[in-house]
Amino acid sequence: MKQWSIGLMAIAFIIFCFHSSALAGDTKAVNLSLFDPVQIFDADTSIKGFRLNLIYGVNQDMMGLDIGLGNHAKGNMSGVQLGLANIVGSDFKGWQTSLANVVYGSGAGLQIGVYNYGKSFRGMQLAAVNYTKKFSGLAIGAVNYTEVLNGLQIGVLNFNWRGEPLKFFPVFNFSF
Repeated sequence: MKQWSIGLMAIAFIIFCFHSSALAGDTKAVNLSLFDPVQIFDADTSIKGFRLNLIYGVNQDMMGLDIGLGNHAKGNMSGVQLGLANIVGSDFKGWQTSLANVVYGSGAGLQIGVYNYGKSFRGMQLAAVNYTKKFSGLAIGAVNYTEVLNGLQIGVLNFNWRGEPLKFFPVFNFSF
């Protein structure tokens, strides 16, 4: 019972501190989310620090450590995302690990999952399926698909639709 009381007081203290006028502005240090909109700060607030998403959390920009089942940054994300699904609406720099990693802008870093997507990605992708419009780096997966490749693909099926030197090749494909 004493542990529950301490836990509830800590949560109340965090909510009180982060809703105070001293931290008024568009960027906050910590966010806790059950699901959007049941979270300490709304989706238009940016987080620079730590975010815990028990089910699904969404904020404008995220910089730091982002942990949860569903992690969504409407804008940019830089740092580490760990969860079941990671979504970034704009640009990403860092490391993503989940079942599905999706970056709608340009990405740089490491993606590890079952499905990785990046409109433009530079770095390393490890997944069953790696899909990008433009890729630079190393992609390792069962299926690797890109329209423009500047790097190496290792997997069962490797597609490089620019076609230099080959549009498709099993086991590995490359273009530099």
